[in-house]
Amino acid sequence: MAAAGSIQREERTWTVLEALDWTRAYLAEKNDEHPRLSAEWLLSAATGLSRIEQYAYHDRPLTLEERAALREGVARRAKGEPLQYVTGEVPFRHLVLRIVPGVFIPRPETEVLVEAVLRHLDDSAVAEPVVVDLCTGSGAVALAIAQERPTARVWATEITPQGAALARDNAERAGVADRVTVLEGDLFAPVPAELRGRMDVVVANPPYIPTKDLAALPLEVAAFEPTGALDGGPCGMDVIERIMSEAREWLAPRGALAIETDAARVRDAASAMSAWYECVSVGQDLTGRDRIAIGTRREA
Repeated sequence: MAAAGSIQREERTWTVLEALDWTRAYLAEKNDEHPRLSAEWLLSAATGLSRIEQYAYHDRPLTLEERAALREGVARRAKGEPLQYVTGEVPFRHLVLRIVPGVFIPRPETEVLVEAVLRHLDDSAVAEPVVVDLCTGSGAVALAIAQERPTARVWATEITPQGAALARDNAERAGVADRVTVLEGDLFAPVPAELRGRMDVVVANPPYIPTKDLAALPLEVAAFEPTGALDGGPCGMDVIERIMSEAREWLAPRGALAIETDAARVRDAASAMSAWYECVSVGQDLTGRDRIAIGTRREA
């Protein structure tokens, strides 16, 4: 295969396996952390073959159009662009979401945030729970909750027009648009007033990186992902503290607030939450690091 970014076309045909092996080796040279995984996803995006089908049909030749699409994807990935932006997709729990540059890429760690919400819903035994997901981005958290708890009514807010539009599109693709309403605006600002005091869960994965630390983020994050989804202010707690304060008037009695942040701030978040909420606890992500602060609204 010609070098990534080149418009040259080789005479001989490349099979799926040859393209996969070449892409993996090339990305390894470019210091891709997971070159085989990247190669599989790029090839899937170019050919429409699932990762399993790539090995089942390893001797299938690539068309010229598929080779061109793969070449473009490899060139973008080799420059450090996140794989999810290149392929336009990201897996999240039982969903495959569409993702575009300019919208924050949901992480596997955030699946634990969903798990914490689902546990609370099960424990509370509310028949038709009302859930509000703030800073929804692509809609990952809101859609996962709606998909896995079919009686839930979910509202999601997103401050950027691009993110709100993408979340709506993902809701349609996931088949839950009838139970997920995506609103454009800042935190609770666009939420209908009649929901005040009726929410069973407020959940958020807000910006939480201190402004001074943004420059130290990996290039793949700092250069490509939206700063607004990362910058949590001087201490990383600006948006978190706003959510904690504002959520009190929106939550129903015994309603829960669940917030994701990083290991450096989650204990501080839990401590701040304890001033206004009870039964506050800290949950760990899949690697065992503190990640989630969750508590229930304290009765007046």
